[in-house]
Amino acid sequence: MENNTPDSSSSKGGFGSLFGGGAPEYSNTALAGVPLTGLSPLSPYLNVDPRYIVQDTDEFILPTGANKTRGRFELAFFTIGGCCITGAAFGTLNGLRMGITETRDMAWSKPRNVQILNMVTRQGASWANRLGSVALLYSVFGVVIEKARGAEDDINTIAAGTLTGMMFKSAGGLKGIARGGLVGLAMSGLYALYNNWDHLKGTTPSRY
Repeated sequence: MENNTPDSSSSKGGFGSLFGGGAPEYSNTALAGVPLTGLSPLSPYLNVDPRYIVQDTDEFILPTGANKTRGRFELAFFTIGGCCITGAAFGTLNGLRMGITETRDMAWSKPRNVQILNMVTRQGASWANRLGSVALLYSVFGVVIEKARGAEDDINTIAAGTLTGMMFKSAGGLKGIARGGLVGLAMSGLYALYNNWDHLKGTTPSRY
């Protein structure tokens, strides 16, 4: 009795002719070292070499000569805006606390509500202006130091933080300048340490 069931070789040939040619065969050993990160398992009927699909380069296009990270000038707008919003939020909460505390002997009435609202508005604007000024000074010093040195590293961060503290407290005399410089040095040093924490631990940083 004649067996009409096609064997595996004829089946492969049929699919190969259907997709425009014989598909290359890959063994499990050959495909074991091919990384397929981010890809779903490929269909065995696709006439595609998976080694040509895996991307070993970055998935974005940069202009010629451009850096992969934003410079201090680009980050200055985000820093100033973020500090202003943070200061306004903190000042609002602080003003609400102060307003309720100062008017605790008053009954809930329109004069008390107005006094609390005035305290909230005053504190919110004051803290937003204060943190915004600090962020502006830090950004200006950072950009100037970066352009002067021609390099971008943690030295710029620490120097900008120290100068910002000194300038912000310059109205308090030499002691105020010294205290402001020490505070700026400590905060910028902690920030630089945080940015290099992965490197200090000997691991590759995961953030971009």
